[in-house]
Parts: sequence; structure tokens; C-alpha cells
Amino acid sequence: MTFQEGKLDAFQAIFNQSKQHIRDFPGNHHLALLRDPDQPNVRMTYSLWASAEALEAYRQSELFRTTWAATKALFADRAVAFSGQTLEEVTERES
Repeated sequence: MTFQEGKLDAFQAIFNQSKQHIRDFPGNHHLALLRDPDQPNVRMTYSLWASAEALEAYRQSELFRTTWAATKALFADRAVAFSGQTLEEVTERES
């Protein structure tokens, strides 16, 4: 998501308000907020869902609709989203 200049604080407030609700949504296993180190106005969310159906239920929810509407108003460019399926699990080595 590419945000308009000066809108990152507003987005961070929206994310902070909704992140625990998203994490608690049925079927959500993980949610993280990432930033592009080379593009300061770009943020990404990374989430893991139990199934495509769980993700779709979230996308049809009031939580998603209100969060997305508030977030979308802050964009400088169209957002890009994609889904994937796990082919192989990689675990971190213990140090």
C-alpha cells in the first residue's frame, strides 16, 4: 500500500485500532505490518489464514469494510494484494 505524504500516522492509528480484532478473527493465524526500506510511504500487511474461506469471511465482514474504507482514503496509488498457498514450511533455526 502506497500512502500519500503525511498520511502514515493516520494509517498507523487505523492499524493499531484494528490489528487485534483482525488477529482475533476466526481463521486468522498471523498478522504483521511490514515496511519497504527503500520506499518510506509503502506498507504491507502479511497475514496467514486457516483457509481461503476464512479469508473470504474476513473480507465480507464489517471489520474489513470499515478498516479498508478508512485505509483506502489514505492511498497515493492503487493497492496490490495477492494470496498464496504454502508449499513448504521453513522454520527458524535455534541459536
